[in-house]
Amino acid sequence: MGLPVVLMPGRMNPVVAEGLDGKVELIRLWEETDPDAVLADRRDEIVAVAAGGTRIDGAFLDRLPNVRIVASFGVGYDQIDATAAAERGVVVTNTPGVLDDEVADTALGLLLMTVRELPQAERYLRDGKWQGGPYPLTKATLHGRRMGILGLGRIGQAIADRVTPFGVSVAYHNRRRKDVDYRYYPSLVEMARDVDILMIVIPGGDNTRHLVNAEVLGALGPDGILINVARGTVVDEAALVEALSSGTILSAGLDVYEAEPTVHPGLLDLPNAVLLPHVGSATIPTRNAMGNLVVENILNWFNYGTPLTPVPESAELVKRQDG
Repeated sequence: MGLPVVLMPGRMNPVVAEGLDGKVELIRLWEETDPDAVLADRRDEIVAVAAGGTRIDGAFLDRLPNVRIVASFGVGYDQIDATAAAERGVVVTNTPGVLDDEVADTALGLLLMTVRELPQAERYLRDGKWQGGPYPLTKATLHGRRMGILGLGRIGQAIADRVTPFGVSVAYHNRRRKDVDYRYYPSLVEMARDVDILMIVIPGGDNTRHLVNAEVLGALGPDGILINVARGTVVDEAALVEALSSGTILSAGLDVYEAEPTVHPGLLDLPNAVLLPHVGSATIPTRNAMGNLVVENILNWFNYGTPLTPVPESAELVKRQDG
C-alpha cells in the first residue's frame, strides 16, 4: 500500500513539506503546469489538504471526494468554508496556541506605538526636524486607560495579561460571557462607549464583517484608540478613515486590512494611523511552530484518526468519529 496523498495547493512554510517528507506523497499543486489536470487525475487519491491561504470552499472539496482533513496554517481560517467542509465529512484544523504570545506582543507594541506616536517621532528625527525643536507632546498616555477587548480568546487573554501591569483596566465583548474577572458587555456599542481603547482579536469571515462600523467608532469617541491585530474585514475601513480624519476617534494602530496587501489609500495619508504589514506572528520560531502543528494534525489524523486542533465547526464531526 502506498503513502497517503496530501495536496498542498499553494506555497507554505518549508517546515510543512519537511515534516511530511517520507511520510506522505505530497502534491505541490502550484508547481504543476496544469493544476486542473492534476486534480482531475489524482482526485480519488488525495485524502488530505495542507492549506496556507488558499481558498477552500465546497466547490473545491467536491472535486476531491476522498479528502477527510484540511489542515490550515494560521489561527484564522476564514479562507476555508469550515461549515461546507463539515457537511462533506471533512475536518478542518488550525494552529491555535503556538502564536498567542507573539501576536499579543505585537498588539502591545502596536498599542504603545500608537498611543505615544513613536513611528511619527522616529520620522521626525530621521527627517532632521529635531534640530528645529523637540517633537510635540503627544495627546495620550497609556496608564489609566480602559481597554475593551473584542474577542477574549487565547490571544485576547494574553493581551489582557500584558496590559494590566501598565495600569490599564480591561473589559470584553464576546458572544458569550466567560468565567473571568473582567467586565462583560453583551453590546459592543456599549463597551465602546465605556472604554478608550478598542482591541480587536476576533476571527474574520461573514459573521464579523464590518462589525466595527461608524456607530462603534462614534461610541469610542474623540479620545478613543482602535487597535486591530485580527482580520481587516472586521473593520469598515471607509468608516475608519472618516473617523480618523474628522477626529471622531483619536488614532488607530493596524496590522491587518480589508484587502491586504492593498491598504486603503486614505489610511496611508493619515498622520494618526500606525500601520504594520501583517506581522503579528511573523517570526521564524513562531511560523515554524505553526508549520509543525499543521504536520502534526495531518499525521495524527492518519495514525490515530483524530486531529489535534479541530476548529469549532468540526467539533461535532470529530465527536461522531471518536464515538
